[in-house]
Amino acid sequence: MKIRSFFAYAGIGLLAMTASAMGQSLGRVEQGSGGLRQDGPVRVQTSINFFVAGPSGDSEEAQKLRERARRAVYEMAAHECDVLREVLARDCRMESVNTNVNRQFGPQQTEGFNISGTMAFQITLK
Repeated sequence: MKIRSFFAYAGIGLLAMTASAMGQSLGRVEQGSGGLRQDGPVRVQTSINFFVAGPSGDSEEAQKLRERARRAVYEMAAHECDVLREVLARDCRMESVNTNVNRQFGPQQTEGFNISGTMAFQITLK
């Protein structure tokens, strides 16, 4: 019974700390002529998925194809702050970029790679 109480209190404490941290990072929300507006940083996350056909083994050509696929994700991430500034951001900072390249092969499938990428940014609204 004491262990259960300990975990219950620990869970409540963790929930309170998480809510407090979230409130600090969100900033202030104001009602303006354009609707609700947040005063403070806003996090934006973008994802992309695509397929690149080609050799998927261990050859030099396959390695170059994997690199081109990752490069495409990185180039998109590099350009994303420009897009955000054009549309809604006064300031933009990239927080992270992740890429995942998975081999696709088999008798009934086109050989190549499935690529997924996610990128996170912190912006200040205009």
